Amino acid sequence: MHKILNQFTHWVCLWIAIVPLNAQNQTPARSIILPDVLKEVSGMTRLPNGELWLLNDSKNPADLYLFDPFLQKLVEVRHIKARNYDWEDLSHDDSGNLYIGDFGNNNNKRQNLRIFRYNPVTEELDSIPFRFPDQKAFPPEKEREWNFNCEAMVYYQDSLHLFSKNAFKGNFYCKHYVLPAEPGAEKIAILRDSIKLKNRVVTGAALSQDGKTLALTGYIMGRRFGSWPYTRASVMCFSNFNGSWFFRGKQKWRRLPKCGVSRQFESVTAWDDQIWLVANEGRKPQVQRIWRIKKKK
Repeated sequence: MHKILNQFTHWVCLWIAIVPLNAQNQTPARSIILPDVLKEVSGMTRLPNGELWLLNDSKNPADLYLFDPFLQKLVEVRHIKARNYDWEDLSHDDSGNLYIGDFGNNNNKRQNLRIFRYNPVTEELDSIPFRFPDQKAFPPEKEREWNFNCEAMVYYQDSLHLFSKNAFKGNFYCKHYVLPAEPGAEKIAILRDSIKLKNRVVTGAALSQDGKTLALTGYIMGRRFGSWPYTRASVMCFSNFNGSWFFRGKQKWRRLPKCGVSRQFESVTAWDDQIWLVANEGRKPQVQRIWRIKKKK
């Protein structure tokens, strides 16, 4: 009975807060300040029913946040019965399941990487433990080989696609791994492809609604302020690819809003066929925000 009431409440809140707005075919404001509780926003995805869910990274509660970009406020905070070792991205499938990427690995020594699958309606939770096929030491002896941190993921054709974030002293190669979206025993990801993104580290990923464009957020890893990114961040789009060979597609880059130094953009999602939403963490003097970015033709 408790679960049925939860589901009923969930759908009533959704109908009140989201459905009327979607019916008017509105688009979010160009810039939306997020609440303080999302200061370290690291993942964001928009479900087929219009819900916009977000999460924070490590050292934060294991919570998911349902946010209304029109009312510019939280609709619901959903606690997940799991640990947030280092949640870094959020994706979804066509059935409305959310995939929580607990694969942040700054020190390249984690051996408990996993992706949680959570259904916000039924509240069913399970997980997909995995490891990278090319990591033999935890961490690798040479820091230039530290390329097993991950902050970006999309769901595509029954699989999860992961994109690595290279180390500070790395060569800026982003590796593309593929993993079956099936909970159960530990799986070994498949290394599909890689690409060098000229001084960029990848921090978020999303697919367009039609599945024909992959967007990656990233910024230059500068040392002017230690590890603080000091030039413009970018969203990198890949299109006209075959199957899931995303990196073989045509590239288009779009610079993201800047204020003195680059904002730390960590997440991206498709709003519709013409608009992306990107979000940056709050780092003084910058405030955590969602930005509306129009796709280039």
